[in-house]
Formats: sequence, C-alpha cells, structure tokens
Amino acid sequence: MAEAILEVRDLVKHFPLTQGIIVKKQIGAVKAVDGVSFDLYRGETLGIVGESGCGKSTVAKLLMNLERATSGQVLYKGEDITRLSGKALKAVRRNIQMVFQDPYTSLNPRMTVGDIIGEPFEIHPEVAPKGDRRRKVQDLLDVVGLNPEYINRYPHQFSGGQRQRIGIARGLALNPEIIICDEPVSALDVSVQAQVINLMGRLQKEFDLSYMFIAHDLSIVRHISDRVGVMYLGKMVEIGDDEQIYEHPTHPYTQALLSAVPVPDPESREHRERIILTGDVPSPANPPSGCRFRTRCWKAQDKCATETPLLAIPERFKNVDSPAAHESACHFAEEKDVVGAA
Repeated sequence: MAEAILEVRDLVKHFPLTQGIIVKKQIGAVKAVDGVSFDLYRGETLGIVGESGCGKSTVAKLLMNLERATSGQVLYKGEDITRLSGKALKAVRRNIQMVFQDPYTSLNPRMTVGDIIGEPFEIHPEVAPKGDRRRKVQDLLDVVGLNPEYINRYPHQFSGGQRQRIGIARGLALNPEIIICDEPVSALDVSVQAQVINLMGRLQKEFDLSYMFIAHDLSIVRHISDRVGVMYLGKMVEIGDDEQIYEHPTHPYTQALLSAVPVPDPESREHRERIILTGDVPSPANPPSGCRFRTRCWKAQDKCATETPLLAIPERFKNVDSPAAHESACHFAEEKDVVGAA
C-alpha cells in the first residue's frame, strides 16, 4: 500500500442559519459536510462523485483551508492543517494547490497570463528568484501545451480549454505534491475535456502528483481515477477502486447513480435495470435520522431510521476475496452488477 499523503478524519462543516437583522439568532445549521473520512495516497487520483449539493466542493475548500472546518482533522503528512494559520498554513498551502471549475471566472481578466501564473512566486519568492520568474512561467506554459510567447496575452484572448491549461500551470507553479481539482472540465466542450484529462494524466506521471478529482460525470471520473468515493447529502457512502465502484457497487445510491449513465450500446441498454429514485433530496439543514439515503431507498427498514451506518466493509464480505469487499455505508449492502454503467 502506498503512503497516505492526506488523511481526512470525521471532517465536519456546518454553516449556521440565522434570523434577525440587528440581533442575529442562530436557528439551525446547514450540514454541508457531516463526518467525512478518507485517505489520499501518494501518486494516486481519488475521484469524488455525487449530485449537486452533496458537499463535494465544500470538502475541497476544507482541504485547502479556504473554509474553516467545524470539527474533524485533515492530516497532511501527519500534521492537522485545520489548526494551522499564518506562516505554518502558508507553508502547507504551497504543497496543496487547486484547479477551479470555471476557467472564465478563476482568472483575473486584468492580469496577463505571465502575471497570473507568476503570482504564486510573489507569495512564495523562495521558489523562483525575481530574475528567473519569466523563464519559469514560460516553462510552465510549455509544460501545459501553450506557446511560451503567449506570456503577455490576457485571458480573453484564449479559449476555455486554453484558460483551464493556464489554471493548471498556475497550480503547478509551486511544485505541489497535491492538486485538488474541483470539476475542472465541466465547463468545457467534450473534445476539449479529453485533451485536458489527458494532459493531467501526463503531468501526474511527470511530477509525481496526487489528485483529488471532483466531478459529476461518472465516465470522466472512471477514466482518470484510481479510487472513487461517492458522496450523498454531506456523507461518504461508498469508496473503493474503480472496478469495485463501477462493476460491483454495493450501496443503493451508487447503484442508482450508475444506472442513470447513458449507454451507447443498444444491447447493453436492453439488459440494464434502470433504478428510478423516488422523492427529492432532503434538505441538508434537516437531514433524515439514521441513514440519510433511507427516504429514497427501496431497501430501507426500521433499522435505517435509528442507526447511522458506518463506512466500512460489510460483514458478509469481510475475509472474502471479492470486489464487493470494499467500504460501504449501508446496513443491507449487497453486490449488484450495473450493466454498461460506464
């Protein structure tokens, strides 16, 4: 097993709900992330999937300390970064960088490409001396497949895919060990998505990077990820390698997600069971007791309302050499093949 470079333990982020204008009174909280745990290993890509509002992007912000965790730990090489501030946090952030979702709003339109990519050097001058920064920026442009002579151009002179390459170059500037990718290709055309995904795969091998890759497109996640975590309403409900999740899912929510993926092969489509979920996603301000998925789950029983299932290998699969032997937060987890899921 590779070394765990990032360990997330019972991570919680609640956003308070208040009422009143002059005197504000807290009346509740939005439980955006509520007890998420996982490891990120050196050199791997961990994909995080789930529908909108499940807490994926909030997890990303917590790992960067862009949002302060309500409780829990984020251990980078054994050090809890949720408790850091000032110079200590600045030193850690050099090694954990982020590529944002929208290449149109994540780049300052008033800055040249050279200034955008070189800005991290202003914050961490020890990485590149002033006299060497222009060459360093041009090298980064070349690495991500852009002409180094574009250094004096502005973001509006580039396409969406080129802008995202600029964002990736900025993320690489400080030679980080971890890059958190928050839906980095969702705003791009399909053909451009493939180019950016292939670029990220090449850069990972070249610079020995660890990725946390957040997305809602299950086919893209499978293409780039070594392991996949599935989130629902602030909780991690299943995690395993790509074969375990895509070919042998055990959590009902994962099975429902995979059954909704479009299948181009008519024969596979005919033999696939489509799982239609009933009801709406509950409010994160007032989630269901016990298992949060129980209000939409066809397997739900009384136990699901009173006991919160732990993210663990189900008892029936322990000590069994089976792809179904991976962590799943379900009292009644069972293997189910989803034909042609991805």
